[in-house]
Amino acid sequence: MKRLNVLLSGVVVICILLYLTGARLERTEGHSGSRTLTIYNWGDYIDPALVKKFEKQTGYQVMLETFDSNEAMYTKVQQGGTAYDLTVPSDYMVEKMAKSHLLIPLDHAKLKGLNHIDSRFMHLSFDPKNKYSIPYFWGTLGIIYNDKFVNGKDVQHWNDLWSPRFKNSMMLVDSVRDIMGLALFSEGKSANTTRSNEVQAAYNKLTKLSPNVKAIIADEIKMYMVKEESPIAVTWSGEAAEMLDGNEHLHYVIPSEGSNIWFDNLVIPKTAKNIKGAYAFINFMMRPENAAQNAEYVGYATPNRTAMALLPKSIKNDRQFYPSDQTIAHLEVYNTLPSKYLNLYNDLFLQFKMH
Repeated sequence: MKRLNVLLSGVVVICILLYLTGARLERTEGHSGSRTLTIYNWGDYIDPALVKKFEKQTGYQVMLETFDSNEAMYTKVQQGGTAYDLTVPSDYMVEKMAKSHLLIPLDHAKLKGLNHIDSRFMHLSFDPKNKYSIPYFWGTLGIIYNDKFVNGKDVQHWNDLWSPRFKNSMMLVDSVRDIMGLALFSEGKSANTTRSNEVQAAYNKLTKLSPNVKAIIADEIKMYMVKEESPIAVTWSGEAAEMLDGNEHLHYVIPSEGSNIWFDNLVIPKTAKNIKGAYAFINFMMRPENAAQNAEYVGYATPNRTAMALLPKSIKNDRQFYPSDQTIAHLEVYNTLPSKYLNLYNDLFLQFKMH
């Protein structure tokens, strides 16, 4: 009997040790658990109320991590240190990640709600069959101005930025493709050109813009424009939307001759451990009521056509952020450039910043 008691005691001890070991592993590797969903997103890029709603409806626990650039996100996913189940790359980065075998192809049979996505925003150049990505938000590059200091008629086109009246009064986003792009657009060229003479001509034109440039900055541009530190800037539509909320004198213009249209997208990276949860989240975000709520919170344009009907008229009829089909027809998605030309763009932009 004593031998049996000892044996039973040993079994109990082993069970306790196994339980504690499992609990420890769950604490240290909880991000990969079947009921945990780890999302790697841009900062403040989803309504927190929607995250709670998703958790309540599905039973998943969402862990959010944020990044501030596509390149930082790419590096983190490539390193594979964290098992991200979903991330949100921009158009050209979807293409780059796919070519680097960092994405899991989507099973469209598991997607519910694709019929709500505007057909104009499907099958685009960076992912022709939406094999890897589902549109999350979209926007444009344009000009923002303060009507207390600038007449709107004077800033309808990219070439207007070179006017001597804007000397030392303009802020530009610190973005190679966007600033090189606006110079190319101003000349009627593609922002994806791989013709060295066109890229060089764009740089030469930018050097003539230098006298008008007060600063080339990143997120601070929002604060400076709201506080009227500068009367004019080049920025993205989502950033502009936030600025307009902070200052009624600000307006956003998309030059009719052409500009960039960008897309941020939901993808499942190779690091994913909870693929079932990833599909559940994608489907949740494609529901029109959720997409509309998210668009109101974030301020960027939703690609969800059905959700548009649920948005207030003040939002969905605002041509600054939901431009007409005619305007959209002149917008261009950035493609991934061959490294030779990407280096050329980068080098010339750096020279421009030092000019």
